[in-house]
Amino acid sequence: MKKFLVKAASNLFPEAVTSFAYNQLTNPQVRKLRENELVVLDKSEKEQYKFKTFDIQLYTWQGGDKKILLIHGWEGQAGNFSDLVEKLLENGYTVYAFDAPSHGFSSKGETSLFEFTELVGILIRKLQVRQLVSHSFGGVATTYALFNNKDLEIDKYVLLTTPDRFAERIEDVSATVGITDKVKNRLIGRLEKEINLDINTLNVSDFVKEINVKASLIIHDKNDKVIPIARSKNVHNNWPASQFKEIEGTGHFRILRNDGVIREVISYID
Repeated sequence: MKKFLVKAASNLFPEAVTSFAYNQLTNPQVRKLRENELVVLDKSEKEQYKFKTFDIQLYTWQGGDKKILLIHGWEGQAGNFSDLVEKLLENGYTVYAFDAPSHGFSSKGETSLFEFTELVGILIRKLQVRQLVSHSFGGVATTYALFNNKDLEIDKYVLLTTPDRFAERIEDVSATVGITDKVKNRLIGRLEKEINLDINTLNVSDFVKEINVKASLIIHDKNDKVIPIARSKNVHNNWPASQFKEIEGTGHFRILRNDGVIREVISYID
């Protein structure tokens, strides 16, 4: 019923519905953390980092000499990596993570892929890390950050699912909200005017051809209902430095808490 109303409104009030869809893209929802995720966050050293108009929450879990940065997905947060953090600490890593603009415990406000991306590049440089793990949309932000900062060298990078084309993100939001093609095109026009870029050029499968990553591993559940596995496979097919592992039984979110996946990550980066 809601989609029907949105579709009707799209025909009657296209500008208003375009703004509604734009807000869906730029105002992430903050999802509640589980108790064990909060416990792991409490064990970290916390720091507020000023980034543009945002106060970014940084987390450090002190461990060994090996360093790694974890990059969460859209509407995710650092606490989502809690199970992985504990295993990394057991294996001698110092672990860094953050809540992106308007995510988690960072300050709130309208944000975008491009602010997320810019922050990732800044943090990789600031923390001097050469190993990365991202989840979902974090793969877009990270590969784009590395594409824009080709002097950054990464030894190992694990992507726990990844989108590919930013245009697919627009398609997904349009389908979820129920807007018409007319409004979708208005939304694309508004985004392209703001960023001064053609969204069809914003593809992970293109970024990875030019980034400085020695070796990478993409892990994706074949039944992921949020990001179809075909998108990760296309990234892999365009990335000679990558390996691909297809799994099942975790879906899109439980992949972060699956013991087998966590063992695979540790084994690969170690």
